[in-house]
Parts: sequence; C-alpha cells; structure tokens
Amino acid sequence: MEQGAARERTTDTPSAPPSPADPAHGEPTDPAGSGGPRATRVPGQVRSPEPGRGAAPGAPCARDEHPRDEPVGPGPRPVRRHSVRGQVLEALRTALVGGELVPGEVYSAPALAERFGVSATPVREAMQRLAVEGAVEVVPNRGFRVTERTPRELAELAEIRALIEVPVMLRLARTVPAARWAELRPLAEATATAAARGDRAHYAEADRAFHRAVLSLAGNRQLLAVADDLHRRSQWPLISAPALRHGVLVADAAEHTALLDALIAQDLTVVRALVREHFTGSEC
Repeated sequence: MEQGAARERTTDTPSAPPSPADPAHGEPTDPAGSGGPRATRVPGQVRSPEPGRGAAPGAPCARDEHPRDEPVGPGPRPVRRHSVRGQVLEALRTALVGGELVPGEVYSAPALAERFGVSATPVREAMQRLAVEGAVEVVPNRGFRVTERTPRELAELAEIRALIEVPVMLRLARTVPAARWAELRPLAEATATAAARGDRAHYAEADRAFHRAVLSLAGNRQLLAVADDLHRRSQWPLISAPALRHGVLVADAAEHTALLDALIAQDLTVVRALVREHFTGSEC
C-alpha cells in the first residue's frame, strides 16, 4: 500500500502557477514573485502611471526607474503646508521675544501673511498655537492681540518654575556623573555668545535649549513639556518693555556656567541658590 501511494505521489505533478497575464486567474500578481496583488495606487494619492504598470500585456516594466523599496509618503502639499506653518510659528515667536510685535497691539492674519509672503491660513494656524501658549489672544473679526505681560505675572511664572525645577536639579546633582554635566557646556556657551551679541531672540532659544537638556536627564517627558511651556511663557515681553539691557543677558548667561560648575561639584547649596536666583532675578 505505501509503495503504491508513493508511486501515485511521484506521478502527481503540481500544476503550473497561473500566468500574470492570464485574466482567468483574477488580479495580476507581483512580477517580483511576492504572490500578492500588485498595488496600483494608494487611496487619496495622485500619482502618475509608472512605466510598465497599467500597460498592455507584454509591455516591459521599467523596474530600475521605480525601486520597489521606495517609500510611499503623503503628497507634497500637506508636507509644504506643515513646513510653512512651522516656519511662520518660529518667525512669530522670534518677533514676540524681540519686541517686534508690540504688547497690546492687534495684528491681522492677512497683514502678517503679506509680511511673510505666505497665505493667511498658516498664519492663523500659528497664531492659534500662540494663543494656546498665552502669547496672544483672539480678537473676533479683527485678529490677534499680543498679550500684555505684567511684572506680577512674570514673578508668578518664575515662582512656579522654581518650585518645579529646584527639587529636580538637586536630585540630579546627587545622581548624574560629572562627565555628563560637562557635555552640556557647549549649550551654556551658546547662551553666552547670544548674550554678548545682545541678540534677545537667539538668547531665548539657547536658554530654553540649555534648561531642556538639564531637565531631560530626569527622564520625565511630562515634566519636560510643562517646564518648557512655563519657560516660553516667561519669555514674552512686558508691557511697554524697556530697551534691552546688555548686562542683564550677560549676567543671566553666566549663571548657566556657574550652575554647571556647582552640579559637577555636587554643591547642593550653591545649586539651590543659583536656580532660585536665575528664575526670580531674571528680567529677560
């Protein structure tokens, strides 16, 4: 019986695979041999027909021109729009910190769009984001008013930042090795460079980057997001902000280097004093 079954199996040859051009076997298969149906178009994506796809049976497929591992991403319009919105947002933040957008003044999205050479839509989207951050407020049928920060509001923000960051930095001072703190010196030097130039906008960027790097060592993403939001809010200009004082920025930047020295030395008393002074004594 087993020998007979063996003879039957040897004479039972498998049927040939269906030809990709044979319409009787349904949708054409992938010519590379994957066995799955050949993709024609991603839903919602407008693409020009590729050579060899959708052509008459027997036409050559120019596979070298369109590699199979080429990633299929979103269309160019959403990518460009997102990029423009991000660029406008950063430009508006720079104008706010630098005092180009005056506290209490109302700015319309079309006017700002003309200034940046873009449509009004990404400007409105960026302004809505700034409204969430507390930098501007919506004025119906007019545009956006730059928030008027008072000294009291900035003092309250500084107090909250100290309550959050001082305990974290004291804990990090006990646990983070000196070599890791030394790696942050270039960030402290970047704040000093911007301060020496009197560049308030770039100093604000470098200042946030330094504090983010320090707090990131705690490994708490929620802490990082909250602290960065408070930090950004504290950088918006005061009502009738005075002319930039060069000495204030230079002294503020010097505290970053002093803080790193104290963290490396694990001098908790100096760390506590420096962080509190950095928040409550800063006027920029």
